[in-house]
Amino acid sequence: MVERYVSLEKINDVKDFVEIVSRYDYKVDIISDTYVLSAKSIMGIFSLDLTKPLKLRIHADSCDDLLADIAPYLSE
Repeated sequence: MVERYVSLEKINDVKDFVEIVSRYDYKVDIISDTYVLSAKSIMGIFSLDLTKPLKLRIHADSCDDLLADIAPYLSE
């Protein structure tokens, strides 16, 4: 399992992020406070507080390809 933080500040960021993540077969979750939902759900992501970074949990041992594609959205 791999965990990173992502920042999705604009509507287009969310749209593009979901399109990228949806291309992969990995199970990918977004975690915000007590909520855990699929990172492939655009409506789910829009229901979260996007003013702060969101935890991304990728259920895979190696996912360098996905991490490279979402690099613009990764935060510290």
